[in-house]
Amino acid sequence: MAMDANEIEQMIMAALPGAAVKITDLRGDGDHYAAEVSSSAFAGKSRVQQHQMVYAALQGKMGGQLHALALTTSVPQE
Repeated sequence: MAMDANEIEQMIMAALPGAAVKITDLRGDGDHYAAEVSSSAFAGKSRVQQHQMVYAALQGKMGGQLHALALTTSVPQE
């Protein structure tokens, strides 16, 4: 079962309040997405830790309902 882009965005934003999230459906099939997430919560974290935070926000749906998510994470510039 595929996931809706808005659902992915809402889950990430709920776990990372104040984050800027952009979701792109790469194939139009609701199963392959790219996510750009910028959050001050990533400050001081390695890229791997940042990605783990996003995957945790998806509450186990990655690899199940959501087949593929290409992630780009960053810390907002002031």
